[in-house]
Amino acid sequence: MAAQDFNFLLATDSYKRSHCLETAGKSCNMDDQLLVITHYKQYPPNVSKIYSYFECRQKKGSQFNEVVFFGLQYLLKKYLTGLVVTEDKIQEAKLFYQMHFKQAVFDEEGWRKVLEKHNGRLPIRIKAVPEGKIIPRGNVLFTVENTDQDFYWLTNYIETMLVQMWYPITVATISREFKKILAKHLKATSGSLEGLELKLHDFGYRGVSSQESAALGGAAHLVNFCGTDTIAGVLMAQRYYGCPMAGFSIPAAEHSTIISWGKNKEKEAFERILDQFLSGPVSVVSDSYDIFNACKHIWGDKLKERVMERSEDSCLVIRPDSGDPAETLIEVIKILGECFGYSLNSMGYKVLPSYLRIIQGDGIDLSSVDQILAKLSDEGWSAENVLFGCGSSLLQKLNRDTLSCAFKCSYVETNGKGMDVCKQPVTDPSKGSKRGRLSLRRNSDGFLETIERGAGKPEEDLLVTVFENGSLLQDYSLDEIRKNALLQDDEPNPNLYNHERELLHNHIISSIH
Repeated sequence: MAAQDFNFLLATDSYKRSHCLETAGKSCNMDDQLLVITHYKQYPPNVSKIYSYFECRQKKGSQFNEVVFFGLQYLLKKYLTGLVVTEDKIQEAKLFYQMHFKQAVFDEEGWRKVLEKHNGRLPIRIKAVPEGKIIPRGNVLFTVENTDQDFYWLTNYIETMLVQMWYPITVATISREFKKILAKHLKATSGSLEGLELKLHDFGYRGVSSQESAALGGAAHLVNFCGTDTIAGVLMAQRYYGCPMAGFSIPAAEHSTIISWGKNKEKEAFERILDQFLSGPVSVVSDSYDIFNACKHIWGDKLKERVMERSEDSCLVIRPDSGDPAETLIEVIKILGECFGYSLNSMGYKVLPSYLRIIQGDGIDLSSVDQILAKLSDEGWSAENVLFGCGSSLLQKLNRDTLSCAFKCSYVETNGKGMDVCKQPVTDPSKGSKRGRLSLRRNSDGFLETIERGAGKPEEDLLVTVFENGSLLQDYSLDEIRKNALLQDDEPNPNLYNHERELLHNHIISSIH
C-alpha cells in the first residue's frame, strides 16, 4: 500500500500539470488559452491510449554496455500501489496548483473521476524486466500504458517518478562492474572467487543527498555484495524485498577514536580496540599520523604478538585512508609482509597470514580498483589480501546521463486506431526512440533484443506485468534478484559483445531512417 502521507497528484513536473480538456469533449476557456506550458491541449483530439517505455539508451564509447534492472518494486510499493487518490489529496493539489500557476489549471473533475470510477487506484499497466536481470543497453526495460481510455494522460504523468529509476539501476550497474573487476583479479591471483561477495563495502551513506538516496543506492549495491555500512539500504531490502538481513559489517575505528588518545598514545588506542573486540574481525584506521610507522613499529612490533594471537575469524583489518591509493597500499602490504611473513597460494601469489588483511576505502572507483589490483599482482601479491570500501563513486558520482536513461512514447490510439510513433532528431541519432508496442526476447544467437511495432510474440516476451490497476502483481525477493544478477562464466567476450551491440544499433537506426 502506498504511503498515506504522500500525494501522488503532486509528484510530477509542473509542466505536466497544466492542461485543458478539449480532447475529452470540453472546450478550453480564455484562461486555458493563455497557458504557455501544457500537455493536455497538445495531444490530438480523441486520444484513448498512450503507451510509453523506459530504456538506458546505447551510447557509442560508453563505459557501460549492460545494466542491472533494479528498484521498480520499491517505487511501486512505496508510491503507486493501492489507494493513491483521495478527496483530501485532490483538494490539497487544487490549492497548491492554484497558488503555483496563479490561475486555475488543475483538473479537479478528472482526478475525482479516478477516485469514483477506480476507487482512487491508478488505471495503469506496467510490464517490466524481472529485477536483477542483466540487460544490454538500448533495450526496453519497462513499458507503461493506461487501461482506461479516459485516463490516457496518466501514462506520461507518472514519467517524472518512474524516470527516477535511473538511480538504483545505475548504482546496481556500477556495483556489478566493480564485481567483474574484483572477480577477474581474485580468480587470476587465487584460483577461486571465495569471499567475492564481501570484497566491496558500501561506505556511501554520509555522502549521498538524502535518506531515500542512501536506501535506494544502498539496496542496489546489495544486489551484488553483502558488505555495507549503509543501514538504510539494508532496511529497504528488508522492508521491500523480503530479506531479513541483506548486508553485514564489522566493528571499526575512526580517526576520532584514535586521535582522542593523543599523538603519543596511538599504540594505546590500537591496543584498546584489540582488547574491546577479542572475537570477530575488527577494522582499524591507521593513518592518523604515519601509516607506515603504524604498520612497521606499532602493529608489526609493539603489538605484533597481540595481532598474531588473532585468528582468521577475528582478523585485524588495517585501513589506510590517505595518499595515493595504489602506492600507499603496496607499501603497506610490503611492510606487513616483512613483519608478519606470508605464504604462497596455489597460483604462486603471496598471501598475508589469515589473521591480517587490509581495506582501502579512500580514492576508490572503478578505475583505481583495477589499477591497484593490477599493481599488487605485478608485485606478486594476491587479491585475497585486500578489501575495498567505496562511497561517493558508488552512490553519488553519477546522474541520469551516466546510462542515458529515457522515457518515451512509442504508441498511441486515436479514434480507435493505433499508430506507432517515435522521435528522430537529425542532430543526435542516438536519441532516436523506439516505435510501437515493444517486447524483449532472446534471439537465435542468444542475444537479447527489443522487438518494435508490436511484432513480438507474446510467448517470447521477457517483460512481465508487475503492476495493473493499482495492484502489485509480482513481488521479487532479494534472493531471486541476486540470482538474476550473478556473474556468469559464459558472459560474452566484451569485444565481441560490443561489436554485436553496435551492429544491432546500426540496424535500428537504419530502419528508422
